[in-house]
Amino acid sequence: MVTANGKSRRCTDAVYPVRIRGHSFSFPRAYALPTTSSRDEASLAVRQRVYVDASRAAVWGLGVNVVLVVIKLFGGIATGSAALIADAVNSIGDVASAIAVRGALSVAQIEADDDHPYGHTKAESIAGLCVALLVAFSAGLFALETIKRFGGDLKVPGMLAGIVAAVSAVVKEAIYRYTNRVSKRLDSSALRAAAWDHRSDAWASAAVGVSLLAAPYTGRLAPYVDPLAAVCVCLMLVITGIRIFASTARELMDQQANDELVDRVRVVSSNVDGVRDVEKLRVRKSGLEYFIEIHVEVDSHITVAEGHRIGHAVKDHLLIEMPRVRDVHVHIEPHDG
Repeated sequence: MVTANGKSRRCTDAVYPVRIRGHSFSFPRAYALPTTSSRDEASLAVRQRVYVDASRAAVWGLGVNVVLVVIKLFGGIATGSAALIADAVNSIGDVASAIAVRGALSVAQIEADDDHPYGHTKAESIAGLCVALLVAFSAGLFALETIKRFGGDLKVPGMLAGIVAAVSAVVKEAIYRYTNRVSKRLDSSALRAAAWDHRSDAWASAAVGVSLLAAPYTGRLAPYVDPLAAVCVCLMLVITGIRIFASTARELMDQQANDELVDRVRVVSSNVDGVRDVEKLRVRKSGLEYFIEIHVEVDSHITVAEGHRIGHAVKDHLLIEMPRVRDVHVHIEPHDG
């Protein structure tokens, strides 16, 4: 929560209360319109808090991945496990992904300028595509390592490799659950991509751990268990990369926002005095923020000035009710009914 003296207080709700210059706002509840200045500052405060939460999740993912890279790499080298070394390489890709996501969140907060009149919010979505490409790159390294392994002298890794992989799976599943929870609350494509990257790593590490722990009990097949586990890791990464790419690509192509959000925009607009109907409505997501284009019908006999006032009222209500909306374009249509 942001208070009048500028200090912040943790808020566990999905929607943040804000108090600025004596005006109290409780999103998304309806209330009387404040001044334009206070409204803009309140909306900015909410958006900034959203970016802070997203950045925190990205930093946590970065820290966990750095630790896992060191553990997996030393464990893989010490035990001679191809699958564990491949998993370490994947974690290096995860570190790069986390850095890309964190950097994109910083770029996305830059205000609009002459070259970017709609702001830089799509940097967050571009980060999601970067994660998808890095996942695919990791899959290629996995495949190359596995091919080399099959062509060389196959050895059975020690029990230590299986333990390291199993511990990694538990840690990655935990960071997945945290990141996924934040991504759902903020509707962040970059964090959603990072979360699925964590989940694929958890599954992959689990497969590696089970295969390595079971290898001593598989007889003559034991030398093949480790590289086969690396193949499973590769396949999981390919599937995850495709999934992440498809999700973020839809957002970059300005897909209509989810039905729940669109319906909420329609209801808020319809409740504004003077609005007879909502004719057309487009809502697109741009990073962690939204842009709205709406056509509302008003009485055909009112003056231009009155229609202009109604249009501004629609915009003001939407920006107040939905502080993560960056801008609203309202077009006035005559109502023929």
